[in-house]
Amino acid sequence: QVQLVESGGGLVQAGGSLRLSCAVSGRIFSMNVMGWYRQAPGKQRELVADITSGGVTNYADSMKGRFTISRDNGKNTVYLQMNSLKPEDTAVYYCKAQYRDYVAVRTLHDSWGQGTQVTVSS
Repeated sequence: QVQLVESGGGLVQAGGSLRLSCAVSGRIFSMNVMGWYRQAPGKQRELVADITSGGVTNYADSMKGRFTISRDNGKNTVYLQMNSLKPEDTAVYYCKAQYRDYVAVRTLHDSWGQGTQVTVSS
């Protein structure tokens, strides 16, 4: 069973910074894309950023220049550095991992973390 454990959320004032981490454990043959999503109250879950195993990144327009996604392939961990936070960044942030396991190495699976709350006060 693959597990994703997120950490680093919390309460911060506008303009502040937070760093989220997501560690993936389990019998993983290979890790593909890892990413962060967020869901604010009453809104749909949206992509924040994702990163390929080769380090190619993709950001939602509103996060460009403020957020930085990175990963440690040796640790199967993905990070999200969030700077210049705004009240509208308040949401539950979810980690997502796309991987192949040893049972069927040609099949891609998606798993989600439990989410971590980020609250930005004005």
